[in-house]
Amino acid sequence: MYNNQKVIVVMPAYNAAQTLKKTYDEVMAQGIVDLVIVVDDRSSDQTVSIAEKLPNTVVHQHSVNLGYGGNQKSCYKIALEHDGDIVIMVHPDYQYTPKLIPAMASMIGNGLYECVLGSRILGGHALKGGMPIWKYVANRFLTLSENLLLKAKLSEYHTGYRAFSRNLLKQLPLEVNSDDFVFDNQMLAQIIWFGYIIAEVSCPTKYFPEASSINLVRSIKYGLGCLATALKFRMAKTGLLASGLFPQ
Repeated sequence: MYNNQKVIVVMPAYNAAQTLKKTYDEVMAQGIVDLVIVVDDRSSDQTVSIAEKLPNTVVHQHSVNLGYGGNQKSCYKIALEHDGDIVIMVHPDYQYTPKLIPAMASMIGNGLYECVLGSRILGGHALKGGMPIWKYVANRFLTLSENLLLKAKLSEYHTGYRAFSRNLLKQLPLEVNSDDFVFDNQMLAQIIWFGYIIAEVSCPTKYFPEASSINLVRSIKYGLGCLATALKFRMAKTGLLASGLFPQ
């Protein structure tokens, strides 16, 4: 609990057997997490069997692979069903340190923000932390383009470390979003659409062989999807386009 509010960590998992237990242990070491929800997207390794042995954990396995966005939809739905007041997404590949959970939860639990991101760009250590140069350049280009089109000032839109209030998750039309990686971007655009300010905290960058990553082709597809989302946002704002992503 934090400030009498239930804290739930959701983990969208896919072939995370090597790092799931290590991530979980550090999550629970923060002392404020009431429940962990692991949603497995039809892994081919031992992710589910490992997750089922973890205390204070709800495990849900998809019958078919739904994709990263589809996994998150399940994560947030289950978290709301379990009465989560503060819901924090932590990837089970241990790329993002769970040590930021108390800071992110406090910003929501004290009523300051409805959404907090762990930014790999704030602090200027992304490249030193191992982020590939091509990913860094793409991140900077996409973030600049999106800030211009969404009229926001985020340091990055592409982190997978996110915290949300219950109120915000209930308001967002997440079911109309993509089941692929661009879900992340659509969700942030929707938060801005509804007029919320997104907070950021600096998050150390860690890249290693076990950390999940998408290949160049899917990265290009993701980048184009991010630009398309931002363009739809701007056109919806100016009345040139009606979009289910951004309800009037």
